[in-house]
Amino acid sequence: MTQDSVNIQPPLHPLAIDASSDETLRGDPIDGERYYSSDFMRREWDHMWTKVWHIAGLVNQLQSAGDYIVHDFMHESVMVVKQADGSLRAFYNVCGHRGQRLVWGDGQQETFHCQYHGWEWRNDGVLNAVPDQDDFPQGNPCGELTLVELPVDTWAGFVWYAFDSNAPLLTEYLHPWPDIYKNHATEEMTRIVWMQVELETNWKFAPDNFSESYHTRTAHPQVPAHRDMDYWTSRQELYPNGHNRILQLWRPSLRDRVPEGTPNRFDNKLRAWGIDPDQYPDFETKVTQGWRDVAAAQRSLGPSKGYHHYLRLTEDDFLFSPHDQLFPNVSLDIRPDAVSMFRTEPHPTDPNKCTFDLWCLAMPIQGLEEVMCIAGKRPLEIADFDHRNFDGGRGLRDLAGSVIFQDMALAEGQQRGQRSRGYQEPYLAGQETRVRAWHETLNDYLEGRR
Repeated sequence: MTQDSVNIQPPLHPLAIDASSDETLRGDPIDGERYYSSDFMRREWDHMWTKVWHIAGLVNQLQSAGDYIVHDFMHESVMVVKQADGSLRAFYNVCGHRGQRLVWGDGQQETFHCQYHGWEWRNDGVLNAVPDQDDFPQGNPCGELTLVELPVDTWAGFVWYAFDSNAPLLTEYLHPWPDIYKNHATEEMTRIVWMQVELETNWKFAPDNFSESYHTRTAHPQVPAHRDMDYWTSRQELYPNGHNRILQLWRPSLRDRVPEGTPNRFDNKLRAWGIDPDQYPDFETKVTQGWRDVAAAQRSLGPSKGYHHYLRLTEDDFLFSPHDQLFPNVSLDIRPDAVSMFRTEPHPTDPNKCTFDLWCLAMPIQGLEEVMCIAGKRPLEIADFDHRNFDGGRGLRDLAGSVIFQDMALAEGQQRGQRSRGYQEPYLAGQETRVRAWHETLNDYLEGRR
């Protein structure tokens, strides 16, 4: 095995903890019950979900005053509304009279009108009008009552909210991610895939899956030919607030060779930036030097090709492929031209079910009409909401063979195995350390240590 990439990673962030081994962990067991127990599900709601930040939608969905987005989470519903001054406010999607839900989907309204008794609420959450306002012994409620408000903020083009009025600031909760990606123009990107898939598995399947790349060579055999996921060339990082990430080389693995005569995605990438892949004397040189050559070409030629945002990026942004797991349930692939967001959320009542959200965002480049993303080639235009049921793969036939399909295809089998009497304490490799660290963070929330 060639280990040429020792010492080629960018400097380690001061808060990062090396996750190449489990020496920094307590060794908390990962019992099977946490994947199917209704009691464990209730504890997650009481002690974790109500303490963390959630993504409601995208900032660019809220263009004008009165625009709002709705995010349903378990038994709760939250609406985020754009105000006349350009700010955002978040409210529980519940009428303050007798609890009727106010809206069912995203939209634009000057006021929110309850369909039950006709109470009308302003966009700032203040009660505006009611029928028979003189028939209240307590006094006219108009201008006095307000909807229940929640903290709301934005980062990376996403709108975030928290159920806890005493939640830490979003920048504190996400630290140091806003600093790590400060040069990326993610807020300028267009959502080209907006998909939600119903899965027969506990929501923790995805954080487990996205906190390790050990499964990649088995589950995604097509990937190492264009992305180096070897554990000795990758860097795995843990952070004190429970987030984690892996930093991999944006090049083929040196132990995976495309058979002679087979089209090579890396060769295509070289050619796309004016580099002849045949100029290199051997495969190793093409990978190790071509990797740097294409990054240099992207930085020098990109702005003239319409990629003006490249001027803000560093060489490392083109050399390395990060995958971020933001505790508890948001996974991000942030690239120079694109962002992929993966998120699972629990079913309201059944711990054996969840929804899987896939959002693909791409930078709009003049003259570019379609782009490749993890869901295949897509038009570079705003996507409509696409709700699916995985249904053993039948609901995602168009994505068969893709990385995301391959992951979802494993979900039900994993859930069944974790509920089996044959389930054993996981025997984890060093490159799976982030999985146990993630569960230790969850345990900290459940035990009141966070």
